Amino acid sequence: MDPILTSMAIMRFVSSFIELSAALLFLKSKSVEKALRINATLGLIGPLIFMGVSLLGIAGISGKVSFIKLIIIFTGVVLVLIGTSAG
Repeated sequence: MDPILTSMAIMRFVSSFIELSAALLFLKSKSVEKALRINATLGLIGPLIFMGVSLLGIAGISGKVSFIKLIIIFTGVVLVLIGTSAG
């Protein structure tokens, strides 16, 4: 199996474990304020996971796709992050 694909899957498994843990912490805290703080932390982690998985994917296809298409893909990833940021 492709090591880049495996790394991408592992990053997503880690991300899902973090999300599940946060949901359990929500229930354990029994406080909307604490849950909101936990959610804010997830808001920081999510884009990092997204960028990491995207960069791995771009690295994985870099030899198969033209440089211009790689720039377009990378620009799309950046635009998703800009479009979904608060501000």
